[in-house]
Amino acid sequence: VQLVESGGGLVQPGGTLSLSCAASENIFNFNAMGWYRQAPGQQRELVADINVGGTTTYAESVKGRFTISRDSAKNTVYLQMSSLEPEDTAVYHCNARILSQFFWGQGTQVTVSS
Repeated sequence: VQLVESGGGLVQPGGTLSLSCAASENIFNFNAMGWYRQAPGQQRELVADINVGGTTTYAESVKGRFTISRDSAKNTVYLQMSSLEPEDTAVYHCNARILSQFFWGQGTQVTVSS
């Protein structure tokens, strides 16, 4: 399984950014897909995920600001981020899960700074 993220970059506080994660196989093969992030000196944390049935889960810190979605025709999961804050600065990793197996993308840097 390969997961390739794109869309990171530098954005000002209050701005928007969209991340994409392209999977090498049918995303419905996975129990769930999601986005995690890791800031310097911090543990990796769940940002949002979507399960095979379409149920979404969000970290409290991003609820109302971030939206996870998917396009099965493109085998791609997206993370739309708005009202970005400096605290959102981190490396964002795409994740796919099959039962107890976890697969990770290489990560994409998101920096929120003026």
